[in-house]
This record gives sequence, C-alpha cells and structure tokens, in this order.
Amino acid sequence: MSALPVSPATSDAVTGSFRTAATTKGAVNSNVSSQWWSRPDDQKFLSLDDLYAHTKGLADVSHASIVETNKLRVIADRADPRDLRLVNQTTGQEMQPSHYAFTQLASKVEAKPSFLRTLPGTIAGLVLQYKLMHYRPELLKAYARQDETNELRAVTGPDYGRIFDHEIVEAVQRIAGNGTGDTRWKVPGMLDWSSQKGGTVTYNPFVDVTKQTTTLFASDRDVFLFLVDDTHPIEIGKLPNGDPDLVFRGFYAYNSEVGDQKAGLATMYLRGVCCNRMLWGVEGFQEISIRHTKNAPVRFDAEAAPALKTYSEMATSKLLSGITDAKATVVARNDEDRLDFLLGQKFSKGQADAIIASVLNEEQTAPESIWDFVNGITAVARTLPHQDARIEMEKKASRLLARV
Repeated sequence: MSALPVSPATSDAVTGSFRTAATTKGAVNSNVSSQWWSRPDDQKFLSLDDLYAHTKGLADVSHASIVETNKLRVIADRADPRDLRLVNQTTGQEMQPSHYAFTQLASKVEAKPSFLRTLPGTIAGLVLQYKLMHYRPELLKAYARQDETNELRAVTGPDYGRIFDHEIVEAVQRIAGNGTGDTRWKVPGMLDWSSQKGGTVTYNPFVDVTKQTTTLFASDRDVFLFLVDDTHPIEIGKLPNGDPDLVFRGFYAYNSEVGDQKAGLATMYLRGVCCNRMLWGVEGFQEISIRHTKNAPVRFDAEAAPALKTYSEMATSKLLSGITDAKATVVARNDEDRLDFLLGQKFSKGQADAIIASVLNEEQTAPESIWDFVNGITAVARTLPHQDARIEMEKKASRLLARV
C-alpha cells in the first residue's frame, strides 16, 4: 500500500494563509449556520471569556430545589394577564416562570401549554392550579434565579443531572484559551465566493471576530460554540487541477442546563466556512451526546472533556492513514460491481446511478475505492433539498469510511 503524499502543509509548525478550498468535496453541515441565523445580537459573543462570564453569571444566581406539584400555588394578576407567578408553599419562595419553564411545568402535569397561553392569565392560572392539585403528587426539580428577577428557569424531574453551560465553555477554554487566536483554536475565517473557479474558492482564515462573524453563542437556555484550527491545514490529496486538497480540524460543543437539549460534542475536518457560517467540505464527522440523567455530570467529565482534549492533540497521521486506506480499498472494478456495491449499502437504484455519475463528473473516472464512493455519496447529498435526507445520506458515507 502506497502512502498518501504529505506536503509541508501537514506540518503543525506551518501557519496557513489565503488558500483555495475544494467546496465541491465532502459534506455540507448547516448546524453552525442555523445557530448564527437564529441568534439575536445579545446571544452572540466575541470571546470565550465573555461567553464564560455570561454562562457562569447565570449559574451563580440560580439554585435548584426539590418541590412537590401539590405544594405549588399559582398567583395570577387580573390587571396583567401575562403576569403568572408560582409560590413554593413549603419555603415561601415566589418564582416567575420563563416561557420555557412554564412549558415544562404545564407538560409535567398534562396541561397543554399552547392551550393555556390562549387563555386570560387568571383563567390559565386556575386551570394550572387545578392540574397541580389533582395530578398525582410528583417531585420536581425547580431551577430558579435568586436575584431581583426570581425567574423560574427550568422544571425537570428530580433526577435531572445538570451539566452547567459554563462547564462546557470551561472545558473548551482548557484547549482554546480565549478562542480568538491566542491558541491554534479560534473562530473560523471565511470563504470568498467571488473567487469561485472550477470547484474551488479562496479561504481566508484571518477574519475579525464580530457579531457578524462569531460562532460563540449563548442564551438563558443554552450554549453553542464552534472553533477551528484553520491556520494549520492538512493536505489529504490533490485536486484535478493539481492544487492540494486541504482540510483543517473543527469542533462544536453544545448544552442546555435547563433541559432544552442534551450536552454534546461534534468533531470533524472541513475545507471552509462561509459568511453565514455554513461548513463546507466536511469529512470524518463524529458526534457524542449525553442526556441529562443522574450520572450526566460524571459522564461529561469522563467522556466528552477527555475526547475534546484528545482530538485537539491528535496527530494528522491518523487522518492521513484513514484516507490512504480508504483510497486503497477497492470495492468495484466494473459497472456491475459498482451498482451491486451501492445497492448493498441500502441505496436505491436511482441514488446509485446519481452517485456513480457524480464521481465521473467530478473526477473524470468511475468510482472504484471506498474513498471514491464516499466522495460521490456526499456530492449527491449536497443536492438534496431536505436536511434530514441529506444528513441520512452523509451518515452512510461516514459509516463507509469507518469500515476501513
């Protein structure tokens, strides 16, 4: 088996600059872009220090306590139909539920929150009080701010294992510092689509971190951050025009300490990030997630945090070896073999024909190796209009790579 040629660009000591990115290779990932589009400016942060200060500040003024459903009293203000408060009759604590906490509480006692929101506050309060008093007694974990807001942030089961948002940020800070270039991990640069030519686009890793370019996000419900090592590109092959095919490391981490989503970490290699924070040319995507069960904090410390550290320190040789193996693993020699192989991977006849055609179009040769078929699959996936279908096809490509 011949080794994949390694150029100086694979050296960790080499700092990347403006370069071409093969955006027609690999998968497209819109998860970071979805965060960027949906967040208002006050949920966008310019450094990990600022992100940590926000998430830690919320946690410091919040406290969790166990309450019984039938010990909660609802207070509604006739003058303000939106003003609905809860009192823990055991402790006397008064809490103002957030929109999300109200949804959680109503759902816990089988009162449809969307229906309650159509009612005047006083009537909604009566319905919710009735449900709290007559629903089977149940212990809940109330997570509320103990400051001037008295905001009830979350209502979960008593065994909810809270991983704090600031713990996610802190774990990332251990490898990424401030996330703005003081270490090799930073907010990503940007593709210049005006430079597009023959399937490649110029990528600039050096872009100022602003509200328009940041990939560090948090609200009172969650945290999401994405960082890359885009100044140390790795050459994984050659493009048809002879240019190096370059990728770089990237990862995103996410969590919701109020129960809105799991904690998770996704790692990948990619070729570029565009202005709306869409990830292009993604290879080797892997993700782990942790539900907020009783042992969730222990699992985060034992699994996610070490995995992030290992990924950040991993040598490029493992990636290059995997691609070399994928290129060397020939699974089809003729048209019949190609079709049989793809049908065996649960692709339809139409999908198989499209995958083969995409490789012929982009590489001017029919697919033979695992690497060829993976590139064809991800190329077809990029054309699918529905995200679920696209992700499902990309997962099949990832499973193929994992086989070698």
